[in-house]
Amino acid sequence: MKQSSGQEFSFSKKDFERVRQVLYAKAGIKLADSKDSLVYSRLARRLRILNIQSFQAYLDYLEKTPEEQQPFINALTTNLTAFFREPHHFDALAEYLKKNKRKLTIWCAASSTGEEPYSIAMIVAECFGSFDTPVSIVASDIDSNVLEKARNGIYSVDAVKKLSAQRCRQFFHRGTGRNQGKVRIVPELRKMVLYKQINLMHSNWALSYPIDIIFCRNVMIYFDKPTQVSILKRMIALMPANGMYVAGHSENFNHQRELVTPMGQTIYAPVKSAPE
Repeated sequence: MKQSSGQEFSFSKKDFERVRQVLYAKAGIKLADSKDSLVYSRLARRLRILNIQSFQAYLDYLEKTPEEQQPFINALTTNLTAFFREPHHFDALAEYLKKNKRKLTIWCAASSTGEEPYSIAMIVAECFGSFDTPVSIVASDIDSNVLEKARNGIYSVDAVKKLSAQRCRQFFHRGTGRNQGKVRIVPELRKMVLYKQINLMHSNWALSYPIDIIFCRNVMIYFDKPTQVSILKRMIALMPANGMYVAGHSENFNHQRELVTPMGQTIYAPVKSAPE
């Protein structure tokens, strides 16, 4: 990897390897060889903010400065999401809730900016016909910036254009004046979701169990296979036998038959003989 004459900061192959090693150690995320341009563009912003002149100096600073670890992770995590993305999962959630109208806990393990947990909350509110339900929804992410956006629940009008008029009326307030072009989740729905910062690589997730439903979608693809299996084992250990684990469209755990059994398109039931 050579520094382009147009590059603002020197960025060597050694620097890229150090970034990969730190990100894997801190967040379990394995960056592909092809991600050098992404790393440069994302972290160059941090160098400018900190007035650091090279990636080598930044990485030395990162080693000595624990408070820089979160901005580093935030810069390199990808947060692609939408309301009711992969709609068949929400149909399955509605069916599960209809059959289990009782106290339940749902964990959304990669909340990003909130579209997924609020979609879950909408389904819960619709199934119970109320915002006051026996269902607890916990939403977590490693990225502190996106969690703040999720808590605020403010989105562009474009983000909800595919939702039904009924859902838009019931679950969103439309902005006026300075906030024209924006919508905000109604406070009753925001109160249904508890947001927490959780790094899936940490030994303590600080969650109460049992957790009946886990949405962990399009997260595992960033981990290597041993890390995927380790996290899946820990999640399944939190679930009851009739729980539901929801994966992303790019994730397949059909081969992990000692942990889960398929029950739909990228939806699994826990195998409770699984090792904890």
